[in-house]
Amino acid sequence: MAGAAAEERRLATVVTNWQGRPVLVVGDAMLDEWRFAESERLCREAPAPVLTLRRRISAAGGAANTAVNVSALGGRAVLVAPVGADVAGDELHDCLDRAGVWDRTVNQPGRPTPVKRRMLAGSQILLREDSGDPEDALDDDGVARLLTALHCATEELHAAAHGQPLTLVVCDYGLGALPGAVRAWLVANRDRYATVALDAHDLADWRGLNPTVVTPSFAEATRLLARAAAGFNGGGRAAGPGTTAGDLHLDHQGDPTDGPSELVVGTAPGGAGERAAGTPHPTSGAPPVDRRAAAPGPTGEPTPGEERVALTGDGLTVTGTGVTVSAAAGEGVDRAVLAESRLAELRAHTGADVVAVTLDTEGAVVGGGDGEPRRSHSTPVPASHAVGAGDAYLAAMTLALAAAASLPTAAQLAQLAATITVSDTGTCVCRREDLLGVLGTGPEDADHPTLIGAEELTAIVAEHRRAGRSIVFTNGCFDVLHPGHVRYLTQARALGDLLVVAVNSDGSVRRLKGPDRPVNPVEDRAALLAALACVDHVVVFEEDSPARLIEAVRPDVYVKGGDYPPEMVPEAPLVRRLGGQVRTLGYVPDRSTSAIIDRIRAQSVTPTVGEGTGRPA
Repeated sequence: MAGAAAEERRLATVVTNWQGRPVLVVGDAMLDEWRFAESERLCREAPAPVLTLRRRISAAGGAANTAVNVSALGGRAVLVAPVGADVAGDELHDCLDRAGVWDRTVNQPGRPTPVKRRMLAGSQILLREDSGDPEDALDDDGVARLLTALHCATEELHAAAHGQPLTLVVCDYGLGALPGAVRAWLVANRDRYATVALDAHDLADWRGLNPTVVTPSFAEATRLLARAAAGFNGGGRAAGPGTTAGDLHLDHQGDPTDGPSELVVGTAPGGAGERAAGTPHPTSGAPPVDRRAAAPGPTGEPTPGEERVALTGDGLTVTGTGVTVSAAAGEGVDRAVLAESRLAELRAHTGADVVAVTLDTEGAVVGGGDGEPRRSHSTPVPASHAVGAGDAYLAAMTLALAAAASLPTAAQLAQLAATITVSDTGTCVCRREDLLGVLGTGPEDADHPTLIGAEELTAIVAEHRRAGRSIVFTNGCFDVLHPGHVRYLTQARALGDLLVVAVNSDGSVRRLKGPDRPVNPVEDRAALLAALACVDHVVVFEEDSPARLIEAVRPDVYVKGGDYPPEMVPEAPLVRRLGGQVRTLGYVPDRSTSAIIDRIRAQSVTPTVGEGTGRPA
């Protein structure tokens, strides 16, 4: 139980750290419309139910829902997207305003806002009507205004970020919001964003972006691999070993711009080359499919047969239009295994640091530069509950990576955010309080949270001060927590009613201590501090000096560790000007972080030069 509680605290620290992170979302925005009806009889004209409309709900969809999730999770979201000058566009603007998203969308007269209208009886979706033609391209004026909006939104976000690095999320669902000129601008301005997330139905359109993370579905990942292989073969290069087609393939069905993919069994692409013409497939009995000429390389349009994945009879490889996937043997091979086997290639083809292949109700497979796949799981739910869950996943993954969380932590939080949103029918939105609630620091602890963001600090301190409590404030790196820290913090807590500890971010520690520090990431350092009984609140700050936090808190007592007099503390003049006093507390001898790290390094084993045996010199 203690381990689980510590893990929840660590995850909650990351959620706290991403509070207020500036995120620009660009892409295909749409309106989700839900119509809830009842049916008690069939009509006389046809064997069809007569529906009585009881309730109608509108929600942001696509890129707009990703922005809503970023805002709901605590980030500062700005949306740039083309939106029609129509009723649906007006409703979408209202949805963004209610969610606190900075609406920087560009009206496009004559180009309708994409809408997905779902009619339900109970929780069952009976039909869906889509409006908004993806072939209706932006005109030159619309593209120019969209580029202007991107530039202005980036500058606006930078001015409001108070030094925090910017994050970009690209949502390309093939509805025409991201023409070539816009894609080129984003690639050319890639360096303006520290973290870039890409969710695109056609990843080949985004070569050169080099995103931090991509989140393709299984079908989208397969399509990219197949087209990459077709490009290699079509360019005159020999296919790699084992690229012959196999006996069983999974064929993507349905609209490629429409969410989760359906997979059905059929004939392997190119399988006919290994059998006589017209010979049925030996397992499925399906007729063979002729191999088409390979395209010269991935372009903006799919090529015939590229959406197929094939599993060879020996169960050792998976093939999609000449591309081989290593996988485990046997009939139990599933999409997760296939995705794990190709993570490195997906990273190479996309230029991404992290690839998260989403598997609908089966969770996700995530891989980074260490080559170690991470598997997360989800709970199967009705399809009407899962609309937009991928947007919540993308938002949480992006915010976690932007807050410098480790990849396992980011993957865990992303899956958790997606999972807790699917409890009811409608477009999924994960709220920060819901996520913290699952982690044990939700509304029941809202009056006195331990891990807090800088935005919350002023209000929380004001509440304590109205109750007559005195505030003690201290700050530091706390890289390797040791008994000296514990005694120091216990003594600090005794100087007042409330102890606030500000912790330097990882970037701040590197600037102050050198490139080999910190030893422990900020989420771990903050979680350990929050676990101490003497600590009331922990907050992370990005700057090298805590001056901004000191001005916000206006502490009654400011405490620093060391043997020097209070007059030598750099923050002393500011604290006194604000009406506080400064105290210094001595460290426990031989219990400093630097001393501990030096002892560890001194005891490390060094091999003899030229020996290479690993034995001590």
